[in-house]
Amino acid sequence: MKLNQLNNATRATLAFSAMAGALILVGVGQSWALSLTILNLCLISSVMALGVNIQWGYAGLFNIGIMGFAALGGAAAMLVSTPPVGNAWAAGSWNILFSALCFVGTIVAAWQVHKKLKNSRFQTIVMIAVLVTGYMLTRSFFDPAVDAVEATDSAKTGFLGGLGLPIILSWPVGGVLAAGAAWIIGKVALGLRSDYLAIATLGISEIVVAILKNEDWLTRGVKNVNGLSRPVPYELDLHHSEWFISLVEKFRASDLAGLEGLAREAVLKEAITESAGVFVKLCYAGLFTAVLVIILTLCVLALNSPWGRMMRAIRDNETAAEAMGKDVTGRHLQIFILGSAVCGIAGAMLTTLDGQLTPTSYIPLRFTFLIWVMVIVGGSGNNLGSILGGFLIWFVWIEAEPAGVWLMNTLTAWLPEGNSVKNHLVQSAQHMRLVVMGLVLLLVMRFTPGGIIPETSK
Repeated sequence: MKLNQLNNATRATLAFSAMAGALILVGVGQSWALSLTILNLCLISSVMALGVNIQWGYAGLFNIGIMGFAALGGAAAMLVSTPPVGNAWAAGSWNILFSALCFVGTIVAAWQVHKKLKNSRFQTIVMIAVLVTGYMLTRSFFDPAVDAVEATDSAKTGFLGGLGLPIILSWPVGGVLAAGAAWIIGKVALGLRSDYLAIATLGISEIVVAILKNEDWLTRGVKNVNGLSRPVPYELDLHHSEWFISLVEKFRASDLAGLEGLAREAVLKEAITESAGVFVKLCYAGLFTAVLVIILTLCVLALNSPWGRMMRAIRDNETAAEAMGKDVTGRHLQIFILGSAVCGIAGAMLTTLDGQLTPTSYIPLRFTFLIWVMVIVGGSGNNLGSILGGFLIWFVWIEAEPAGVWLMNTLTAWLPEGNSVKNHLVQSAQHMRLVVMGLVLLLVMRFTPGGIIPETSK
């Protein structure tokens, strides 16, 4: 039976079963720690793919600024969980607060001038005067404060720190930050044509990442913020927990059978070390799965509601929807904010898993191209399809390189060691992931253009 002849339920069952089998094969053939690491990254990617699917699949909004919203989520994880740096706050916090008040006051004053002098020939001159004065006043407080904060033990801190709260609280905060940024972007750019919207979102996301890289007082910039707190136990704590040791002894009883003294202690120690890493990854997987299920449930309910049908009607024919009295721009803004919030949540989850904020890691290939491929390959407009795309593409992205190395070693096994052709092929195997990614995309577009689990009309 051809793939196009299968209904979506059968496709989903077969596809997710295949993904489960692939993860099990990695666990058996390589290591369970690696398999669970891939699983966790697949879960986060699926959440981010759902966010993009909300925008593109529901409303046809072409957002290529995913990287910026993910970065805001990552910044939220750091700002919420990192303890405040007391000396830095004492050195410059008040001046930073004053500069923020001056900035807000400048915006408010400029807006009032725009309203009051709307038809006046002096409007432009007065607005320029207000903006220039406000800018100079803001910088007069901001620059000395930043210098003072960044000079405070810059090798270890050099920034204000965060709130010192549990990092899991940063996930909704990341969503709120991303939603706020999306509101600002949407107000400016959603009236543009789709290609201009794409350019605008890309540009603004680059601005967000540039701020994270360069504003050391806020995020330490390229020096990174390491050692973020965890929502799950630490491996070292598990090594000394009686309940965990007893659990490992129970599950590894066959390996410990017949061993005594130092031999048993050595095997048990190795088993505890290995099991602790697996247990921590399972805890992460449980949290990420819970978030994915909640967001998926809300997406399904929304898509099948009158609101979801209205969004698809606007996507399919904006002119007809507007003629029927629908607020197209308002609904676009709404969906843009919701999708961006989900991307922000995923960004906070990723930084939580990494345990550090690394602004230089926010590169377009990781957070834009791959996520869009996930949505397209999985099935644009289908929530389960986006999740499948998140699993499939991230799995291929991770495993294509070791598979390429194995393939090249196998194909060149008959050549002598040191052969230039063999060396070139083996050293180039890391680029197989790009080749494989392109092949996956081409094959899916050729044989099932709507994605592996395409959208269905109801």
